[in-house]
Amino acid sequence: MASLRSSKTPEKWSKTFVLAVNLQVPGRDHHSAVFYLASKVDEPINPNSLLYQFVHGSDAFRDSRFKIVNKIVKGPWLLKTAVGNYTACLLGKALKCYYHRRPNYLEIDVDIGSSAIPTVILRLALGCVTAVTVDMGFLVESQSEKELLERLFGVVCICQMEMSSATFMDSATLSSKVLPINSGGSENEED
Repeated sequence: MASLRSSKTPEKWSKTFVLAVNLQVPGRDHHSAVFYLASKVDEPINPNSLLYQFVHGSDAFRDSRFKIVNKIVKGPWLLKTAVGNYTACLLGKALKCYYHRRPNYLEIDVDIGSSAIPTVILRLALGCVTAVTVDMGFLVESQSEKELLERLFGVVCICQMEMSSATFMDSATLSSKVLPINSGGSENEED
């Protein structure tokens, strides 16, 4: 958000809705992989959409609908066998999720360490993370025929991540390690 606020056109970011997904990775050193997903400028979320209900709904509604789909594109056989080549999961039911809402912003903090099985799978994946490529999609799950078709609201690709390249980011309340993700912007931009 800091990069949006300090941009040369602050009026643009105030007309954009940002949804941030913060995957909190437990371990000896805690890490966060944060993905910022933004709407187009002056293009509000359709009030008749499931995404609108998700953004403006209760935490219980969000927990019952926040879904991730994964596909391991590249990785060791052991990881693909343990996780499956393609998986889908209701994150709000499987893990603790915390939601922070502002007028043009929703952050979803996903505590991967809140459940034993995902923690074990993550430890397995972190052992070979530099050899893994994973496509991830985020969506609001449809739970009735009327709500179909499901639509992804964000997609990211994690490609052969270097955990050692993570840097400390200071904030007003805590210090955390975040993984740098190339957004295609200038290398001199600060997040």
